[in-house]
Amino acid sequence: MNIDFSNAKKYSLDGKSLTIEQIYEISNAKIGSIFVELSEDAVKLMKSSRQYVDDIVSKGEPVYGINTGFGALSSKHIPKEDLSTLQYNLIRSHCTGVGAPFPKLTTRAIMVLRANCLASGFSGVSLECVQLLLDFINYGVTPVVPEKGSVGASGDLAPLSHIALALIGEGDVEFQEKIIKSDFAIDYIKKSPAKLKAKDGLALINGTAVMAALGSLALYEAKHIIKIADIATALTLEAVRGTKRAYDEDISLLKPQPGQVLVSKNLTRLLAEVSEIASSHEDCGKVQDPYSLRCVPQVHGAIRQTLDHAEGVLKVEINSVTDNPLIFVDKKKVVSGGNFHGEALALCMDYLAMGLSEVANISERRVEKMMNPTFSDLPAFLIKESGLNSGLMIAHVTMAALASENKYLCHPASVDSIPTSTDKEDHVSMGVTSGRKLHEVIRNVKTCLAIEFLCNTQGVDLLRPLKTNEALERVHTLVRKHVPKIEKDRTFHIDIKNITSLISNFEILSVVEDSIGELD
Repeated sequence: MNIDFSNAKKYSLDGKSLTIEQIYEISNAKIGSIFVELSEDAVKLMKSSRQYVDDIVSKGEPVYGINTGFGALSSKHIPKEDLSTLQYNLIRSHCTGVGAPFPKLTTRAIMVLRANCLASGFSGVSLECVQLLLDFINYGVTPVVPEKGSVGASGDLAPLSHIALALIGEGDVEFQEKIIKSDFAIDYIKKSPAKLKAKDGLALINGTAVMAALGSLALYEAKHIIKIADIATALTLEAVRGTKRAYDEDISLLKPQPGQVLVSKNLTRLLAEVSEIASSHEDCGKVQDPYSLRCVPQVHGAIRQTLDHAEGVLKVEINSVTDNPLIFVDKKKVVSGGNFHGEALALCMDYLAMGLSEVANISERRVEKMMNPTFSDLPAFLIKESGLNSGLMIAHVTMAALASENKYLCHPASVDSIPTSTDKEDHVSMGVTSGRKLHEVIRNVKTCLAIEFLCNTQGVDLLRPLKTNEALERVHTLVRKHVPKIEKDRTFHIDIKNITSLISNFEILSVVEDSIGELD
């Protein structure tokens, strides 16, 4: 298989400068548009630590992870002639994942993070193993990795083992939109399966790459979603003819929580251009709106601060060495520790899930205000001839179901721990569970915001011929390209799906930022 990488965007992994944005870009890229490689310094460091491992093997002294058993079997010394077999046995026996496979985007992010960790040169892994991992990324070979099976300590052993299994030519992969055997895909891209030497198998699977990938992708989406939630608020305020007085920055400066100040600025910018709708009711005397409109800076602002916390944790984790044991060549030592433990990630993802759940909670309340003619002065359930037509009544019910579901998904996985490995691994983070729940919360939040846009664009239509401002009219126009105005009852789940896509691909955010510049 020949791919021309001459015009591809190059990414050089060195173990210390990877960004969350790069993780998403690489993972989401079309094959041939990116090329990931190891930096020259990374190659030198990896070769040096590999030589150190080889020297240990030659001397024969027992060192955990190199010539011993694993976990509760660490006291078992393994003869030199069995060390390669030991690594293959480790990978095969640890492939115990169950459930649906991770999405391709997630698995590619996991591979990027594992390669970046090994590029630091503290793992003693063979260069060839990591190079094949990068070949998988560059050529679009994606291991099939079941999403359940990690407890978030001793590394994400089970899911990472399924990736390692593919590297040795024994697992399943998704390649060119088909599920095939990895040895066939490896041969097709004109490479050879990895040949494991001492420490290789353990280095490939002992780390926090799965948790960090889930957290990084979630954060990348969340940073866009929270801005889209501000846009939804502004358009809903217009639809119900609310007041923007509560968004006055002077209010937030007296309670200068950083997130709150940013949201006040966003809403002020989104509503800065006086619209025909706003002008039509500026003398109505309305002073206060319900909290779901009035307190958006305080609520959306607090949510932003959960993102800030997650970003701080993840920026450190994605450029950390999470293997065990670690090879310190300069200090001539091998040290066994616990950098594979995902507690920091588990806690921050549980916290982020709670924050994002509030996006749906307050959005649902805004939708209720649009449904209710006693508040909005719009037709009941945003439909003319209500009674004959039910309008968006049950779209609101769906939203309530999703907002409620998020509440149980926000129960923290990180507060649980089950000891394993004859009690040697007696405290774990459950970080992958935290990450999987977080992504389910995000899916629900995007659907809830889609329902809010379904409602507020309809609300604006019911106020025609009056128009809102240019930025919000752009949102309305974009939605109307995919979802027609509601004149009578129809199958609304298609409309919800179409708007959810506009949120997921960030089109709604793009049309606004093209108009008024980047939101905070």
